[in-house]
Amino acid sequence: MKMALSIALLVVMTSSAGAQYLGNYSANPYAPNSTGNAYGAGSPYNPNSVNNPYGRYGSTHSNSSANNPYAMDAPKLYDSQGNYRGRLSSNPYDPDSISNPYGRYGSRFSPDSVNNPFGAGNPYVPDSPTNPYGQGFSIQGADDD
Repeated sequence: MKMALSIALLVVMTSSAGAQYLGNYSANPYAPNSTGNAYGAGSPYNPNSVNNPYGRYGSTHSNSSANNPYAMDAPKLYDSQGNYRGRLSSNPYDPDSISNPYGRYGSRFSPDSVNNPFGAGNPYVPDSPTNPYGQGFSIQGADDD
């Protein structure tokens, strides 16, 4: 009984110490959790939206923002299987940024890049961010610690 309680406590602690879900990086304008939906997770009025120019994750001045070209703590992307797919960042110098044209997650030649239409950015794959009817990649922002 004591072992089960300690395992349950450990699971709760690790899940609360994790990241904050911000929606899905997706071109789908109909999905409520899509950043492509201006009335859902992509709303510029949503405080946690990457499209909110005054919010933590959308401001050009926040270190946690997807839109700050110098940010080093931008939100992370994960596919539907939980695989890390880089950072949703406009920083072209961050090695994990999807905006780095020479990086693993930003190069149009890398199979792990959302910018490769034959790799992770394939518009015919259901969880691809470029599929207009797909679910996209999960966006995880830094937790407020």
